[in-house]
Amino acid sequence: GVPGTETYGYQAQPMGVPAGFAVPPIQNQPIMQQGTIWMPVPPPLPNCPPGLEYLTQIDQILIHQQIELLEILSGFETNNKYEIKNTLGQRVYFAAEDTDCCTRICCGSARPFTLRIIDNMGHEVITLQRPLRCSSCCFPCCLQELEVQAPPGTTVGYVVQNWHICLPKFTIQDEKRKDILKIIGPCVVCSCCEDINFEVKSLDETAAVGMISKQWTGFVKEAFTDADNFGVKFPMDLDVKMKAVMIGACFLIDFMFFEHAGDQKQRAGIWQ
Repeated sequence: GVPGTETYGYQAQPMGVPAGFAVPPIQNQPIMQQGTIWMPVPPPLPNCPPGLEYLTQIDQILIHQQIELLEILSGFETNNKYEIKNTLGQRVYFAAEDTDCCTRICCGSARPFTLRIIDNMGHEVITLQRPLRCSSCCFPCCLQELEVQAPPGTTVGYVVQNWHICLPKFTIQDEKRKDILKIIGPCVVCSCCEDINFEVKSLDETAAVGMISKQWTGFVKEAFTDADNFGVKFPMDLDVKMKAVMIGACFLIDFMFFEHAGDQKQRAGIWQ
């Protein structure tokens, strides 16, 4: 366990594994499909939503947005697609946005969306739903929110934007709307030659729990595409449902701050 977990505002939950029960080691090798190496399928665990067993074995994931050639050539926003990998480079999940063309054109990066996260068996294990909301410091009500379902149809948590005059702040909530963790970003969200870190903290904001980082990808990629790379760190013993909500928070942060705006310039600042 992680020292001082009692200060995180949650209790470490081993996902219902009975006392004295040891998870057997995974004997199967990584799966190769069409040149992509998938993470081995973990054994099922009691009280763990199906498909989230992968998250019990990792404390960090990497999210790579795929570059869409049609979007580069035409300038029209396409549905975003992402690879979610572990630190060994093995694909854990694949994520795809499900939004109609009219919504993408009219609403841009502020668009409501459904994002489906699929495991290596082709099963949809996590569904992210973002309604159409405001994101300006001038509107302290009706701010951004994201619902996380795992499996689809079963809510496990929410990401809720908190109003602040100069900082991007969010609260991670469980399925009962109970506050679990806080996310605090930098005052100016501008990607220029360095990573941008959003800290995940305890409710009293005194203990660091994890990190959501937008990684610098180089001048060419940053200037001509909105394909971003993210890293998400969390305690190994954090409830897998909250790990799934943190993944959802990463996607919400991507759409809010790092998608191209209508003028084809990357968003710099908080409330643009």
